[in-house]
Amino acid sequence: MPTKKTKKTEQLREKLSREPSRVWDKLSDAEKDEVFRYAEGYRAFLNSGRTERRCVSEFVRLASAKGFVDLDSAGRKKNRLFRVLRGKLLIMAVPGRRPLTDGVRLITSHVDCPRLDLKPNPLYEDTDLALLKTHYYGGVKKYQWVARSLAVVGTVVLGDGRTVDVEIGLKDDEPIFTIPDLLPHFARKQMEKKANEFIPAENLNAVFGGLPYPDKDATDRVKLAVLELLNSRYGITEEDFTSAELQFVPAEPARDSGVDRSLIAGYGQDDRVCAYTSFTGIMEATRPEYAAIAVFYDKEEIGSEGNTGAQSRYLEMFLMDLMELTGTPPTTHNLNKVLMRGKAISADVNAAFDPTYADVFEKRNACRMGYGVTIEKYTGHGGKYMASDAHAEYAGWIRGLFNKHGILWQTGGFGKVDEGGGGTVAKYLAKTGMDIIDVGPPLLGMHSPVEVTAKEDVWMCHRAFAVFFGS
Repeated sequence: MPTKKTKKTEQLREKLSREPSRVWDKLSDAEKDEVFRYAEGYRAFLNSGRTERRCVSEFVRLASAKGFVDLDSAGRKKNRLFRVLRGKLLIMAVPGRRPLTDGVRLITSHVDCPRLDLKPNPLYEDTDLALLKTHYYGGVKKYQWVARSLAVVGTVVLGDGRTVDVEIGLKDDEPIFTIPDLLPHFARKQMEKKANEFIPAENLNAVFGGLPYPDKDATDRVKLAVLELLNSRYGITEEDFTSAELQFVPAEPARDSGVDRSLIAGYGQDDRVCAYTSFTGIMEATRPEYAAIAVFYDKEEIGSEGNTGAQSRYLEMFLMDLMELTGTPPTTHNLNKVLMRGKAISADVNAAFDPTYADVFEKRNACRMGYGVTIEKYTGHGGKYMASDAHAEYAGWIRGLFNKHGILWQTGGFGKVDEGGGGTVAKYLAKTGMDIIDVGPPLLGMHSPVEVTAKEDVWMCHRAFAVFFGS
């Protein structure tokens, strides 16, 4: 029987200390069933949204089926709106009961992922093989992309202005592609090099074909045969590669992982797990107190550049058009009010503690799989360079909101201070004056072709975002 002193100590510890809780330990049987049901939809989305364009088109399809309409054709319909830019940036909005100038609830994520893009002049023949030259996109370990099954997915604008979609290698009956690695028998010198050097970027050449064109007197017969096939199937000529966005992505589908099916393993979960959970979160918003806005950006993995990245001013244009539609004068002064009074979440993943590589983590400040969403006050590297460091008041508000609604959360940093680091779009939104903080699930194998999430973390992330939109 515990002594009076022991009982008092335990009460004090419960009152003053905090230990993150395992999500699974806190769920009812019905909620556990919901975790697995939700994961089915998420996994299906991962397999349909292999590129940023595919993600946006899938979201538009699902949103349109639930009553969302394009802002440019909304007319008098003001309840559930969206707008797409260049096929790669999507903004969704559900106007609130309060005017926009009282502030908004905004969640931003990104739908681009590390991959291998085709170069503008990719196709060539060498020693009776047709190959494609690639240019890696984002932070990748190049050696992870060789000797594996790849699919080519993307969009090509033809010389006559028509647009065609290309998708080869995702279905079981379709051919896949690969970048051959050097056989170990010849790799003595290769294996002596550093990991970031032994697969040079210019060696990331995918084998694309091997049969020759029938005319034995022709030059580059395999290349010519491949071009003939592409032309007959898609209308593509070699010049059309100049106006193409074609990517090599892993051909394997996302699948359940673990003997208990508790995990999801698949490509693109950084940051499509946050894109999907914020999408399903805003889909639940009906008539919130403050306007709910979800932004799905492109180009985050290369610094949020370009007119579809977070450094563009497209969000501001969208908000001004939304103000006009909802009866608020779209002045610069009113726009600044909307932004300065807004509350935002930068929805992005965090690195889950990996016991195999424990030496690069600071264990007391590392998030763990199965413990819910991570609240990350700041990112950046070294001395918080390139970070958006959320104010204590806003971190306290987020914490209070999640606690009030039973959202299980944890907090932490991004590895040991001098080991590396990373950044999110938070710093670009912070420039507008709005409060913003990073929230997202932990992830194993970040930026690899196969990333791993825990299903209960994904579901808890959805709940957290739905609660935020309704706050």
